[in-house]
Amino acid sequence: MQHKLLFSAIALALSYSAQAVIVPEGTQLDEKQHIVFNNGAEPQSFDPHKTEGVPESNVAYQLLEGLVTSDSEGKLQPGVAESWENTPDFKTWTFHLRKDAKWSNGDPVTAHDFVFAWRRLVDPATAAPYASYLSYLQVENAQDIIDGKKKPAELGVEAKDDYTFVVHATNPVPYAVSLTTHQSLLPLPQKVVEKLGDAWVKKENYVGNGAYKLANHIINEKIEFERNPLYWNDKETVINSATFLAIENPSTDVARYRAGDLDMTSYGLPPEQFAKLQKELPGEVYVTRTLGTYSYELNNKKAPFDNVNIRKALNLSLDRHVITDKVLGQGQTPTYVFTPTYIEEGHLIQQPAYSKEPMAQRNEEAIKLLEEAGYSKANPLKFSILYNTNENHKKVAIAAASMWKANTKGLIDVKLENQEWKTYIDSRRAGRYDAARAGWSADYNQATTFGNYFLSNSSNNTAKYANPEYDKAMAESYAATDAEGRAEGRAKAYAKAEEILAKDYGIVPIFNYVNPRLVKPYVKGYSGKDPQDHIYLRNLYIIKH
Repeated sequence: MQHKLLFSAIALALSYSAQAVIVPEGTQLDEKQHIVFNNGAEPQSFDPHKTEGVPESNVAYQLLEGLVTSDSEGKLQPGVAESWENTPDFKTWTFHLRKDAKWSNGDPVTAHDFVFAWRRLVDPATAAPYASYLSYLQVENAQDIIDGKKKPAELGVEAKDDYTFVVHATNPVPYAVSLTTHQSLLPLPQKVVEKLGDAWVKKENYVGNGAYKLANHIINEKIEFERNPLYWNDKETVINSATFLAIENPSTDVARYRAGDLDMTSYGLPPEQFAKLQKELPGEVYVTRTLGTYSYELNNKKAPFDNVNIRKALNLSLDRHVITDKVLGQGQTPTYVFTPTYIEEGHLIQQPAYSKEPMAQRNEEAIKLLEEAGYSKANPLKFSILYNTNENHKKVAIAAASMWKANTKGLIDVKLENQEWKTYIDSRRAGRYDAARAGWSADYNQATTFGNYFLSNSSNNTAKYANPEYDKAMAESYAATDAEGRAEGRAKAYAKAEEILAKDYGIVPIFNYVNPRLVKPYVKGYSGKDPQDHIYLRNLYIIKH
């Protein structure tokens, strides 16, 4: 297997131009290669170790490039690593870095920068929301470092020399390369970060290795990028500059687009305008089926949500079809499980039995559970739904609150609470909520990106769900050796874990995402086929218009 993978990697490396923009012969490019994109919110930070959301990754992927990246359809492409190979047991991965990769200050990008960045990620002093990511990758000692039992220097990564980066895993991870595309594993300029500390992310200090440099930043308004002439593949980049806006309101987003102020909207079009936009701008509406789940996280550590019957009642009495078909109506699909069943190795995951029961039956059971817990019309279950400020989230929350009240005959009384993006993220992380809107999009196309979220020691697990049986099922995926092959063994383990989560009613899954957005006809290079819907400016170009 090693030779096959090595061959594939080298083949990729030799054809790296596929990573760049492919402009069809005869295309007339516009003189002004500038694009305006709505990023949907002001990012938490420009430090990839201090972030966890899409507005942040959209920025990080322009300024920094990891070992491996992806093209406009989501297919893996060499980044800083031009080739890689693994040992037959899938426990040791060696990445060979290209010698022409440079930081924007002219320094070479080395294996030492990756060692430094990955150690910083798991260092408890960093307090990274994604600290657990290297334990998902099964990197040696990652969890012990996160838990404070070992030092960051003991992490299972090494620089064999300036251009050879080696990763040691405790368990076989055949899909390891796909994990390396994630924003948390991007390299950092060691010399700069060590010299400046957290101040390295200031506009005047920022040093990156991506296709673009940070040109300007006005908080809550805009981020401006300019082409990085030192990027290793700059010669095949077309877009010269870009402006990212922080418009949270989808209606404002569309209005600005229609007024000509935007070339691309964010990924949440207003449901009430969707049909009209499809009719009036048919070639400009892209709907991407993504690997993402919209849910309500329940604070499992907080009464009454520490009671499984309360969590069950909430799951039973929510009609997902009303939300997907009537409130949104953009192609979202109802779900009662966390992991999208169409993700790689997610095919054995089953929707729970109650999903097929009539709503009347489900409501009746929910009422019984609530009454047994001591709730009545005079003493209803009262809680609030926290969501980040956005009219689409508000619409879903209003519908959910209304359904829960009506379907339980007044035994549930829900209030709505909205916060701007950064505050909302902080509230969830600190456990300052009852139920919270949550959206999880795949970090890579493999079921573990969802399964790992609910591990009891996961830094992403803001629902504070914990079940040793769930942890055990996920652990079994690494030992999978059944006769049908490791992949099928892994799929069985993921299905088992998902079944445990569903029986515990740890969250309220609602629907699988689609990303509907508007793109001007003169913007080319956006396919709408990437299941993670990453936006890389280096993949785009503007034709004459």
